[in-house]
Amino acid sequence: MKNLILTSLTVILNFTFLMGQNTDFEKMVNKNIKGTISTIDSKSLYSKISNHIPVVLLDAREINEYKISHIKNAIYVGYNDFDIDKLKTINKNKTIIVYCSIGYRSEKVAEIVSKNGFSNVYNLYGGIFDWINQDFPVVNSIGVTPKIHPYNKEWGKWLEKGEKSYE
Repeated sequence: MKNLILTSLTVILNFTFLMGQNTDFEKMVNKNIKGTISTIDSKSLYSKISNHIPVVLLDAREINEYKISHIKNAIYVGYNDFDIDKLKTINKNKTIIVYCSIGYRSEKVAEIVSKNGFSNVYNLYGGIFDWINQDFPVVNSIGVTPKIHPYNKEWGKWLEKGEKSYE
């Protein structure tokens, strides 16, 4: 009985300790985003998409990144050339999820979207890097692809999965 209690206590303490630990990727993401926009994680987004819950996906990366791969049905809006007028046909009550590589650029775009009257705006936590690392699919103009643009070689170290392409 004593051993069972000690083993149970050890498991609980280890679980509590591990749950409080952030991965290096999470630490990097948290360092780069400000939390000005609510986030959604990759698993929750995948669940919404899989269950046909309507969302509008906005890709806030640059066009060369988007062309290599993006989340299916994402609308390219860019970052450096983002223009809120690109969204004038979208109902402002729709759920909008903005993503980029890790969440920095998408947070900035999401702030603009939110300030322009869209009421349900989210930033994809960890961006498309986390999406890929969770084994969720991306597409290009041909269909599903393993390729992902790593932004640059320094940021590419955060991609654990997928085939890095700098095209």
